[in-house]
Amino acid sequence: MSFRTERDSMGEVQLPAEVLYQAQTQRALDNFQISALTMPPAFIKAVLRIKQAAAAANLELKLLQPEIASAITSAAEQQLLELDMSHYPIDLFQTGSGTSTNMNVNEVLATLASKSSGLHISPNDHINLGQSSNDVIPTAIHLSAALANHQLMETLTQLEAVIATKAKEIGHLVKTGRTHLMDAMPVTFAQVLSGWQAQIAHARQQLEFAQQQVVALAQGGTAVGTGVNAHPDFAALFCQKLSQQTGLNFKPSANFFFSLGSQDAIVALSSASKVLAVALMKIANDLRWMNSGPLAGLGEIALPALQPGSSIMPGKVNPVIPEAVAMVAAQAIGNDATITVAGQSGNFELNVMLPVIAHNILQSLELLSSASSALGEKAIAGFRVQEDKINEALSRNPILVTALNPLIGYLKAADIAKQAYKEKRPVIDVAVEQTSYSREELEKLLDPALLSQG
Repeated sequence: MSFRTERDSMGEVQLPAEVLYQAQTQRALDNFQISALTMPPAFIKAVLRIKQAAAAANLELKLLQPEIASAITSAAEQQLLELDMSHYPIDLFQTGSGTSTNMNVNEVLATLASKSSGLHISPNDHINLGQSSNDVIPTAIHLSAALANHQLMETLTQLEAVIATKAKEIGHLVKTGRTHLMDAMPVTFAQVLSGWQAQIAHARQQLEFAQQQVVALAQGGTAVGTGVNAHPDFAALFCQKLSQQTGLNFKPSANFFFSLGSQDAIVALSSASKVLAVALMKIANDLRWMNSGPLAGLGEIALPALQPGSSIMPGKVNPVIPEAVAMVAAQAIGNDATITVAGQSGNFELNVMLPVIAHNILQSLELLSSASSALGEKAIAGFRVQEDKINEALSRNPILVTALNPLIGYLKAADIAKQAYKEKRPVIDVAVEQTSYSREELEKLLDPALLSQG
């Protein structure tokens, strides 16, 4: 391997001759050898977009020469179209401000822009003009999270539609309700699915509310929130350029000290993602329980058979999609705990756990989006109701006797239920014997479909 020598403010550094990055990236590679994790691709793309928008803003403010701004913009566009993560190899567990990653992107773009233009383009003086790592990295977290959250909310809208379509298909069917995992009064599938749909809608609304704060950006605050070395019009113009790039409506933070010293907006977004994780876990487990069996469990539904379920038990098929979704939910809940701890590490004018916040929020949002899509398309849309099983369970459900409480009293109804349990007989047969009502009258009083309506 051949090497070249680069110089930064601390002196000379040797690094491989062919790499696009420069001295500060190499120093970070030498210093941070902690994990196999690097910053997520979505985050690197966010930093590239920031550099592109900053160059456009600085050009308009007449702070960059047109040929330099053009070279920076082209280099960033090329990287966005053909992102090669080998150029961005710094360990996730690096300096808490993410300065190493900011300089890594600055250096790659400076190398590419210099080659294409034939000019000397500096990572600091040109690519980083009017910026600091201390506002670039918080901005990149918000930008990448806002884009991922936008995609997640669109996915949840689709999931709600899948649930609504399934409710129209099977909603008329009545099944045994359960509380404490024990038989309870009957419910329709439309009612069950409406609960799921409302959970997803509620989570989406929480994400929408959090998004309103995430689109407020730190860019323009520079080192400590005062905006030193940034043009007074830079922040507003930068957000305008970024909004044009992405289609989302970004705006400068109302308080740069808030946006540099805290990550409260991301903590709130993570909390909203946890609400979704809890909802998905609940729905996934409902599906697993209803699918359980098929002979020794509830067997109320049959999920789509997607793959063999055992390497030793032939014919076994497992609820693999709900299981995967439940694991995603567990991961997102754990990520929220990490973000909560990291979020409180805003020491004076800067939070210093930014890389791990970026990694965890993006992982949560991206996983939850993929899991929500899989749950809808590969589990909910295709499950089949086992009508013989739900009807058999309904006919033998002694809890139906609850409908007779107003007519015969709670204690008498309890005696009928206990006898039906003990003798393993339909409750209506015992009620015919123990009350003065005819079978015809009891069939109406104990009709599960009518009872599901309250």
